[in-house]
Amino acid sequence: MFRIEVDRDHAVLEFVLEGYIRVQEMEAFVAELERATDTLSGRDIKILADLRTFRPASPEAADMIRRVQEYGLRSGVVKVAELVESQVVAHQLNRVAAGSRTDRILRRFWEEAPARQWLLSDEGADDAPDPR
Repeated sequence: MFRIEVDRDHAVLEFVLEGYIRVQEMEAFVAELERATDTLSGRDIKILADLRTFRPASPEAADMIRRVQEYGLRSGVVKVAELVESQVVAHQLNRVAAGSRTDRILRRFWEEAPARQWLLSDEGADDAPDPR
């Protein structure tokens, strides 16, 4: 299951991926996320990705995540805050982010409040506190 919300005031895309996402559902998520990204065109876009209950994705789904991250970078995404609890998911997401080069603007958090605070701050990706 997934959910996407757009905060137009702050140019923040928030999404939640829950459980194991089948390829067909991942395709729908990617299409909807691209449409949401397009609504913020011309702005510095921030993403809050809640992946705390997300389960490791299939190679096909992981490739779709990489491609949508690349799309985000081309579309003006400047910061990505990920909420992750599983080390297995974190490891998979690290590989995906490195492949898309999103790792340069990505910070991982264990709690939502610090993630949201960082996204809305003037701090760059390199200035985020290490959540580990």
